[in-house]
Amino acid sequence: TRAASIHSAMARHAGPRLPLIVKNLIPTLNSVFDSQRITTTAFFAELLSSNVVNDLILLETMLDNVTGRQKDACLLVRVLALRGLGNIASGSPEKVRKHGAKLLASMVNGMDDKDDPHNLVALEAMSSLSKLLDHVEERDVQSMLLHIAIRIRPFFDSEQPDLRRSSIVLFGNLTKFSDGNCEVFFEQILNGLVTLLLHLQDPKPEVVKACKFALRMCGPNMGCEGLCDMFLNHLREDRSLHYGEFMNNVCKHLMQSYPEMLNRLIVTNLFYFKSNWVDIRAAAPMFIGFLVLHVDEDHCQQVDLDQLISGE
Repeated sequence: TRAASIHSAMARHAGPRLPLIVKNLIPTLNSVFDSQRITTTAFFAELLSSNVVNDLILLETMLDNVTGRQKDACLLVRVLALRGLGNIASGSPEKVRKHGAKLLASMVNGMDDKDDPHNLVALEAMSSLSKLLDHVEERDVQSMLLHIAIRIRPFFDSEQPDLRRSSIVLFGNLTKFSDGNCEVFFEQILNGLVTLLLHLQDPKPEVVKACKFALRMCGPNMGCEGLCDMFLNHLREDRSLHYGEFMNNVCKHLMQSYPEMLNRLIVTNLFYFKSNWVDIRAAAPMFIGFLVLHVDEDHCQQVDLDQLISGE
């Protein structure tokens, strides 16, 4: 917050002097003191949210220097560097396209950070990537689409609500780029579908909101008009959801359009029988019940009754 107020004051009053200030601060990005690297990276990150860096032809210099902090030994510096790169979406959105491939690579590297025990770098990478997606070239995203979708999937069930929310919102945003990889990405939608539907019963309202958004975005890619309409009509942010009735109708459409998916959907639901969240634990057997109710006899043999009865 302090860096934000300093940056806004400098953007207003220090305009012409900013290039010299930035030039003098750049060496501190390599300081042996964590505090100096943190302070300078935080300042640069906030400055990148303002168009003043573009007006003063500072963007490229700052972009290169902030990108260079991604391998910093200090976790907070790495988080702030990603925040700064994401801030370009608000400060200089017209320049995101030019640097799209580089920015996307930075976000993917952030998600793959190996020294991130609490996933703070990954969280910042996912939040920043969602901001950047509106401004990047489609082809740049498509080359990384599958890797990102697979990488973020485990976060859907994270114990940390922020990770659940950010990963699910990002997944919804990624669906806009699935045209060129329709079949490949459809597989990712199917992999995440049960989780997204169950997390409509998440204890955190912001995660429920994220699931509604992601499912609305997934609908048009599922090749089932009835399901798409249901997601668009029943999962509006301002509309309360009668979950049981909704799931009954969802399962009817699923079994009409993808009856061969029955066993796969059941097996994924079985995993949630042991969920830490009581409402999700209750939703999973109901989900299975509705699937079995609506599948036709020809596909019933897919069901492994022993596995279902044991709940494993």
